Amino acid sequence: MIRFILLQNRQGKTRLAKWYHPFDDAEKSKIENECIRIILGRDQKHTNFVEYRNYTLVYRRYAGLYFTVCIDTNDNELSYLESIHLFVEILDQFFGNVCELDLVFNFHKVYAILDEVFLAGEVLETSKLVVLQRLADLEKLD
Repeated sequence: MIRFILLQNRQGKTRLAKWYHPFDDAEKSKIENECIRIILGRDQKHTNFVEYRNYTLVYRRYAGLYFTVCIDTNDNELSYLESIHLFVEILDQFFGNVCELDLVFNFHKVYAILDEVFLAGEVLETSKLVVLQRLADLEKLD
């Protein structure tokens, strides 16, 4: 099960945070800082999985952004790494070559996309076409 999802830039600024486990605000801030510090401190030759507290962080870097998913230690890391890639592909296709500013200025759309892929700490949809069709239907309502 996913505990949280973070999108952070190389400077450590959190651009998106989705929490599926209850944490208070101080703990959330502490977790965000610890996660980016751990990830930035790792060499690129290492795997994209790292133990964090009683969980596993699965992360992937795209351009200047780190996409991080915190999962239970007994979950399949590779499936979540692939889910991160799927999410990025959907963002890229929806925004047309997505960049960090797209995430900042269209955060409500990014959260809608996130909710189409992940729901209640689990992967909801694995079909890019289905998610993009749902997003097109949502765009028609605006």
